[in-house]
Amino acid sequence: MAETAIGISGCGGRMGRMLVAEVRGTAGCRVAGGIDATGSEAIGRDLGTLAGIDALGLAAGDDIARLLGVADVVIDFSAPAATAALAGAAARHGKPLVIGTTGLEPGHERALAAAAKTIPIVRAANMSLGVNLLLGLVREVAATLGEDYDIEVLEMHHRHKVDAPSGTALALGEAAAAARGIDFAAHSQRVRDGITGPRRRGDIGFASLRGGDVVGEHVVIFAAEGERIELTHRAGSRRIFARGAVRAACWAVGRAPGFYGMKDVLGLG
Repeated sequence: MAETAIGISGCGGRMGRMLVAEVRGTAGCRVAGGIDATGSEAIGRDLGTLAGIDALGLAAGDDIARLLGVADVVIDFSAPAATAALAGAAARHGKPLVIGTTGLEPGHERALAAAAKTIPIVRAANMSLGVNLLLGLVREVAATLGEDYDIEVLEMHHRHKVDAPSGTALALGEAAAAARGIDFAAHSQRVRDGITGPRRRGDIGFASLRGGDVVGEHVVIFAAEGERIELTHRAGSRRIFARGAVRAACWAVGRAPGFYGMKDVLGLG
């Protein structure tokens, strides 16, 4: 069986470098190439050297079309605008995408939705098996417990993360809202400051912490009078995300157009 040629968008970032190493070490896969933002210090450097492994003889570039010409599928951990541009180009080339970029705005979302009419897109705020199991648990607990249990989502990440709350935290909140049959946007409480008054019944609250080199921690709290239930996931290494993304990339090749999630990749139903 031929190896799956995987391209990396955002190859100069933390996740991009980890992905290069993960693809290189995964049987049945090979690194097709990598791109980063024009002007990035990664441009022109060997992808293997960037990833801290042996040189691969492949230099990081910034040409989306060239990468799509040699890759069977592309994994994207870049920036929202870059993700939207990549989606349009991937649709024109008929190449699947795996997207882990967070912080997308409505315009970016529309670009992805248009591309998904033509190509398969696996999209997940978090690609670890543990977090996707956590999402299922949150849905189950939220559906079982009534509004006497307030829901709060606490997340912490490294000091370099630029969006808050994290995409994973929002996905956890969305899962809880869907299980309770409420509109997430109308019940999402993301900022508290000053004299806020009593907590509004049915809201899903968020708190974001930033500092150090924390890979990712998420706690979903169900709090009622007299008891509290906490569901927690702590990531000790970015490799869990890279491993899931590579698995998703191999799975996506040959799929029908449309949006997919990690529950599809992992067969979680």
